[in-house]
Amino acid sequence: MSDTPELPWPVPDERFRHWASHFADMHDLVRDLVIPCRLPQAAESVLNTARELIRMSYYRYEFMMIGAATSVIAIEAALTDRYGKGTLASHLGKARADQLLTEEQYDLLDSCGRPIRNRYAHGDLTHAVLTPPLAIGMVRTSITVLAKLHATVHPGTAAASE
Repeated sequence: MSDTPELPWPVPDERFRHWASHFADMHDLVRDLVIPCRLPQAAESVLNTARELIRMSYYRYEFMMIGAATSVIAIEAALTDRYGKGTLASHLGKARADQLLTEEQYDLLDSCGRPIRNRYAHGDLTHAVLTPPLAIGMVRTSITVLAKLHATVHPGTAAASE
């Protein structure tokens, strides 16, 4: 017999009862979060992780916030590649000015995504309030923005110099 106690099987998080009665319902919630195949492998991996965290939030509600934060971190990395050093707030402003973000995308990422990313980075997700539709909307926005960023040629790339 092992001295290490077995971890219990996951049980549904009671906070999710209004959104899904069975884990299978989570497939329907995230079904349209399709990751484009033209993204770089790292971005694809991060977005798949974000989607799966939202799906698994059926068992642990905080996974939803971590999934949303993860998708925003992917955008932050792509914007840093594009604009260089700076804050997420300044990069979002530049992307909006360059028309890489719609006003709606900017508002969602700046007013909701950035604070969640900050809470995640500082280990303070316990009081973050996020509904599944908002988290899914944030990941959907991240997918759309990353697809646009990776499809857009910007100064300094090989394609721009040809």
